Amino acid sequence: MTTECNTQEFAFQGLGSRVVTARFDGGAITSDAGGLLLREVEAKTGILRRFAACFSDHRDPERVEHTVGELIAQRVFALALGYEDLNDHDTLRHDPLLAILVGKADPTGQDRRRSEDRGKSLAGKSTLNRLELTPVGADGKSRYKKIVARHHDIDSFFVETFLALHPKPPQEIVLDLSPPTIRSTAISWAGSFTATTTAIVTCRCTFSAANICCAPSCGRRTSTARPVP
Repeated sequence: MTTECNTQEFAFQGLGSRVVTARFDGGAITSDAGGLLLREVEAKTGILRRFAACFSDHRDPERVEHTVGELIAQRVFALALGYEDLNDHDTLRHDPLLAILVGKADPTGQDRRRSEDRGKSLAGKSTLNRLELTPVGADGKSRYKKIVARHHDIDSFFVETFLALHPKPPQEIVLDLSPPTIRSTAISWAGSFTATTTAIVTCRCTFSAANICCAPSCGRRTSTARPVP
């Protein structure tokens, strides 16, 4: 018996007078349409655009297909949508919606230079990995990693962005710091033998900075409360 696999519509149990069917002619659809709201926020505030300006790009402009701004936007928008792992981008690079959020003029990737890249409008995990792991001293002579983060400018960016969002100084700022796990070795004695145990310890600290002045160079003193145990 030959199996028919060309069905274009499936009928399911109805809902009252409504017919419930499944079809496969929806075209390019997405479950992340809420990202369009983030795009509107970026268009109004320019936060990602200003953040991208904190990087120096030593790549050959003639060979660049993904600008620093596009790489930053791709990574940040994906994080906001819940895609934390760089490996996700090997699939996301095909996603037309994410390409729209990033601002790609060709969201389907049909105009890519290399035939093997066509249909992939965005950067893959390796390109994004080089962006994140470029050492501070990299330059145009570096082999792969050539996009350098200017840390001083990034620090200033976060401060200025925070100040712009708070025209009135907040009464208190709470910094919840989660340092990385630390490998710890403990030695215990029991009778005639000694046991050494290695464990992973996670320390979580919370600090509260009270009466912070948010006006640059205003002359007000700041006070920092004791760390909360």
